[in-house]
Amino acid sequence: GKKCPVGQVIEFDDRLSGTVIDKTEFGGRIIEFTCNGVFDDVIQEIGEMPLPPYIHEKLEDKDRYQTVYAKEKGSAAAPTAGLHFTPELLEKIKAKGVELEFVTLHVGLGTFRPVSAETIEDHEMHSEFFVVSQETADRINAAKRNGRRIIAVGTTSVRTLESATNDDGILQGISGWTQIFIYPGYKFKMIDALVTNFHLPQSTLLMLISALAGREHCLAAYEEAVRERYRFFSFGDAMFIR
Repeated sequence: GKKCPVGQVIEFDDRLSGTVIDKTEFGGRIIEFTCNGVFDDVIQEIGEMPLPPYIHEKLEDKDRYQTVYAKEKGSAAAPTAGLHFTPELLEKIKAKGVELEFVTLHVGLGTFRPVSAETIEDHEMHSEFFVVSQETADRINAAKRNGRRIIAVGTTSVRTLESATNDDGILQGISGWTQIFIYPGYKFKMIDALVTNFHLPQSTLLMLISALAGREHCLAAYEEAVRERYRFFSFGDAMFIR
């Protein structure tokens, strides 16, 4: 676009400036920063949380849009299904005999991009980086072999687990980039159930849950949610799909 052309220098404050060095395929910009100070500290001080387009107010408390178990830096958004879990709730879940495992997927801004292609097969998915440790993979594989349900918290966890599982249904301890696009007709290799929020229409995330639960079932759930005045999207209510 006309805003931020390649070569433009942007002054953020007297400690931080950036030069636009390239455009991304979907309208983003790649910026090379010059920083007078510790880059992470400056970013934390002057940066703003990237919020979905339907949240219009700034977050004064950045931890409000973060899960209690967040660890690695790099994601453009929080896995919002995880916002429901407090340390106390996680302890109650563990007390029931549920094992908790953690994986990483750095959500890209493309997750908010609607599907505009005439057919979903023509939609080009954005690429995201994921990590599954070998220890986590071993424990999840053992649980699967023992007939236990693998319940993902959030579509980020689904995309990570399905990307890292081979065609034999074995989760690999790997990291890498994934462009996985899950829509109706997809055969799930690892997950059995999902905790997720209500998603934007025309989103790839809505297609993912339709692949798991069936389109009609999902529409019925959304109709019920509208009727009962559930809260939608990032700070909204969650549903359990199996």
